[in-house]
Amino acid sequence: MKKNLALDWLRAAHSDIVVIDSIVSNDVVTHMTAFHAQQSVEKSFKAILEYHGKDVPWKHDVIMLKDTITDYITVYNEDVLEDLNTLYIDSRYPGDMGLLPHGKPTLEDAREFYEFAQDIFYRVCTILEIDPEEVKH
Repeated sequence: MKKNLALDWLRAAHSDIVVIDSIVSNDVVTHMTAFHAQQSVEKSFKAILEYHGKDVPWKHDVIMLKDTITDYITVYNEDVLEDLNTLYIDSRYPGDMGLLPHGKPTLEDAREFYEFAQDIFYRVCTILEIDPEEVKH
């Protein structure tokens, strides 16, 4: 049944990707693209933990989560992961709106976050031998 729980996490991760797809070109909500990208990555990482019968922490720290799954997946762009980790926390509070050191994420940043989240999602599907089409239903 661990595969079923992992599948639930991947369905939730895919839902965030669907949201990103609808907003990624809107420069007004680039911070929300970052938020949903972080959420998708977090849920994809939690799918790995669930699949392997590990405890799934109720934390949103994708760096910490990544460190718990290094036996299963390699993250190729740690800088993006670190940005998403920071932006997730900041985007939850109106004053900061999810700021990078240079300010609000640009459209280019938003696209990079989107592509990163998609890459993690599809790689996790492959690693867990779960057909992405099964997740989309």
